[in-house]
Amino acid sequence: MSPGILLVLDGWGIAPPARGNAITAAATPCLDELARNSHVTTLAAAGEAVGLPAGTVGNSEIGHLVIGAGRPLEYDSLLVEREAQAGRLRGHRALVKTCRDLAACGGTLHLVGLASDGRIHSDIAHFRELLLAAASAGLTEVAIHAITDGRDVASGTAAEYLGRLAAFTRDAGTGTIVSLIGRNFAMDKSGNAELTRQACALVLDATAARRCADLDAALSGLNDDDANLPAISIGPPGRPGRRVGGTDAILFVNFRSDRTAPLVNMAARRLAESGRSSVGLLSLAQYDTERPVPALVPRADASGGLADAFSRSGVRSARIAEREKFEHVTFFFNGRDGTARPGERHICVLADTEPDYVGTPGMNVAEVATAVISAAADPDVDLVLANLANIDVVGHTGSYPATVSAVEAVDAAVGQIAAAARASGHWLIAVGDHGNGEQMLQAGNGGAERPYGGHTMNQVPCMIAAPPEASPAVSAGVRTLADVAPTVLELLGVPPTDKMTGRPLLRARPAT
Repeated sequence: MSPGILLVLDGWGIAPPARGNAITAAATPCLDELARNSHVTTLAAAGEAVGLPAGTVGNSEIGHLVIGAGRPLEYDSLLVEREAQAGRLRGHRALVKTCRDLAACGGTLHLVGLASDGRIHSDIAHFRELLLAAASAGLTEVAIHAITDGRDVASGTAAEYLGRLAAFTRDAGTGTIVSLIGRNFAMDKSGNAELTRQACALVLDATAARRCADLDAALSGLNDDDANLPAISIGPPGRPGRRVGGTDAILFVNFRSDRTAPLVNMAARRLAESGRSSVGLLSLAQYDTERPVPALVPRADASGGLADAFSRSGVRSARIAEREKFEHVTFFFNGRDGTARPGERHICVLADTEPDYVGTPGMNVAEVATAVISAAADPDVDLVLANLANIDVVGHTGSYPATVSAVEAVDAAVGQIAAAARASGHWLIAVGDHGNGEQMLQAGNGGAERPYGGHTMNQVPCMIAAPPEASPAVSAGVRTLADVAPTVLELLGVPPTDKMTGRPLLRARPAT
């Protein structure tokens, strides 16, 4: 078995040099050298090529799922979209029953979700489908708890999306926006319970530092930092805010689990503690929560990928990442299975202080590189899988200078890892999972450029420093992230699983 290193450079997309391209603006001598001495190709990482709806930008979750699975996976957003377009979502039995039961008892349906069309965690159009379902069932009491974005879409656009959401309520004839809060509170997954607590208190009990009489008043106080919007409760003066009552139900509208599950978990616990355990909980798509929450749309099977191939063939792997992307090299890479299998070693690189991505764009990538080199030197490790998170995590801040520095920090780490791989005879694959840092500007209203921290549709690079006998595999068609898994197995000398449809990018041995 030939040992190797698989590096996922998060947010490493391809675009021509231009204003706002932090990747081409950065000094990257190590990546440039790796490209000169590697097999280099480009891979599709967005849209239908990886199982997303057409025209949908890639993201870290689907990127690692597809890299791990060795095949495109119908992502939760695609499955929800299909149900919505076919009219099945609006007529879903559990949804219709919930709405009718609430209408009969005078209860309220609370919709909680990210109000944008970034399609990474949510799609604002799904609110419309749910509102129309409620209206058809005769439910007039629908409370919307909107989470403002500023990350999957340009910051400063919350008012536009909230205006669209308000129009949905008018068209459906039901629904009222009763609260606002930024995604960095409602969708935190860093483990900062205080952020989640503030979002939970807003949704369940209308607890907020700021109270506005109506949506217009709330919008008048918004700034451009949508992701960090503090809690706002909206309602007529002199009346209590819209809290969740014992006969109500909550439907979480995001389709991606990882950043929604902490709020769902806390809400379920707080409801039980406050004597409101009768409150029904539903989710649009399947979540990975402490207790099962009925989902309107089930998820695709992601088994039969690299994790299963490793288990079958006895491949021993080390999984290394900073906290921000640790789930991606473990849970998502393993087909949404968080259990460490025999032969798996999990190494999470933790920071000593709270992260400051703009002030410290290097994050802890140097420590990640050290951990990768150490793991690769261990004869009991056949494959080191690591995520270098900087380009994506810092790119999401929208800070172009910080993202340039992040790229350069990643470059230095790759240089150290590549040198160690050459010295020890390891093969090395460096691949992006989606685009981000190559587009840090986006045209806003009126055509003016504004900072952009979201993902892109761009393809990603894949560089393979392999043994001399390896040669590019000849194959027609677009190459995608699904081709990484069979390439890894080819270099390890392990056969692919029956479920993999990806094709090796290299042939490790000459044909006989």
